[in-house]
Amino acid sequence: MTNKKRGGSLGRIKGFAIQFLPYSEIKDLDSNRRIKKILGVVLGNNILILQGRLYPEEETRLIGDTMAMIGHVKHFKGIELAVISGNGQEGFIENLKRGIVNVLSGGDLGAITIIGPATIVKEIKKNPKKIELLLNK
Repeated sequence: MTNKKRGGSLGRIKGFAIQFLPYSEIKDLDSNRRIKKILGVVLGNNILILQGRLYPEEETRLIGDTMAMIGHVKHFKGIELAVISGNGQEGFIENLKRGIVNVLSGGDLGAITIIGPATIVKEIKKNPKKIELLLNK
C-alpha cells in the first residue's frame, strides 16, 4: 500500500529523527553553549530527548531565542517543549536522595526533556502513565 492510498499523510512529514542527548554531553557547557547545541539539534529537524532538564532560566532563554527566530529562519515555526519528571509520589527518603544526586550532578537527572520543532511536533501530552507525542500531518 502506498502513501497515496492511505491519504498521503506519511509523505507530509519530511525526514526527521529522534535524538537522545545524555546529560553528560551538556553538563560542562555554559548556558549559551547548551542552548546553541539544543538549537542545532532541533533546527536539524530532530526531536530531542534530553536526559535531565535545563535550568529554568535556560528554558526561558531557549523559548525566547526560538521566538526571535520565527520569521527569520526559513520554515521554522518554533518549538514544543515538555519536561517529564517523577510523579511526586516518592517518600521523603526518596526525595532526599534525588535532591542530593541533583546537587552533586548539577542537574535533575530524574527528569527527561523533550524538545521538537513545531513543524513536526504538534503537541506533547503527558500524564502519570504515558507520554503522547502528537506529530503534524
